[in-house]
Amino acid sequence: MRNRLPAADPLLRLQASITARDDRLLGWLYDHGVLTTDQIAEALFPSLDFAQRRLRRLTLLQAADRFRPNRAYGGSYPYHYVLNQLGYDHVHAQRGLGAPRRDQARRRKQSLTSRRDLPHLLGGNQVFIDLAAHARTHLNTSLDRWQPASAFHSPGVFYRVGDDPQMMARGPTGLPRPDGAGVWTEHRRSVPFFLEYDTGGERLDVLVEKVAKYERLVAMTTWTWPVLFHIPSARREANLHHRLAALAPQATIATASAELRTALGASPGEPVWQVWGTASRVRLVDLPYTATDHDIAF
Repeated sequence: MRNRLPAADPLLRLQASITARDDRLLGWLYDHGVLTTDQIAEALFPSLDFAQRRLRRLTLLQAADRFRPNRAYGGSYPYHYVLNQLGYDHVHAQRGLGAPRRDQARRRKQSLTSRRDLPHLLGGNQVFIDLAAHARTHLNTSLDRWQPASAFHSPGVFYRVGDDPQMMARGPTGLPRPDGAGVWTEHRRSVPFFLEYDTGGERLDVLVEKVAKYERLVAMTTWTWPVLFHIPSARREANLHHRLAALAPQATIATASAELRTALGASPGEPVWQVWGTASRVRLVDLPYTATDHDIAF
């Protein structure tokens, strides 16, 4: 009798089966937790059908997992994709990290499925997804970096050599905690930015306090990144600008409303951003920003 060949290592089988696009997707799920079928299709695939077939394949390979939240008034939402344990193994191997915890995927999925602010997370992710989708269909544009909120939660993450050391005394509550950050490039000009994604569920005072924290960051450090506030309605956006008049921030604060973007069918890369103190709308790449050596290294 012939000896049976040993079963292929699941990680090696996965790595032999995935594409560069799959690799990018798995990295996004690792960094940003969860994306829906529609978001993945919009950012990475030419059609929803193509995306669904590929996602089924990644699920069969045990790189990804999925869940489908129920709607409060019946029915269910689209599939939400997360990393499976083998996906964590792959990303750790690709990035040269140590082996992940054996229950990392289970714990992360449990956290996300029970997360009360899941719509906020998905909404913030959607802004970056829209940028990636814009870059996919427009030459000479790219989303060069997409960092999650967790990248800015560690104490001292904003500190750079030469900054005011007193900022360390502020602690994480005295400095901003953006919902994400990125670098957007068009025709070789790059603009980094922080994102604050607003669902409309907080009082305007909370948004004004967030601006005040970016003011502290500008006053005590070399950070000059524009701060984008993505607001649900045009009325709320106008009210925020009115409230900022009393603060007169030195930080570059720009706002756009989901209402305006929907009416124009515009991506975040297009002229939808109103810088505080101005009346016109500009493209993301045209926001006032001067690069520094620190920003290049970050």
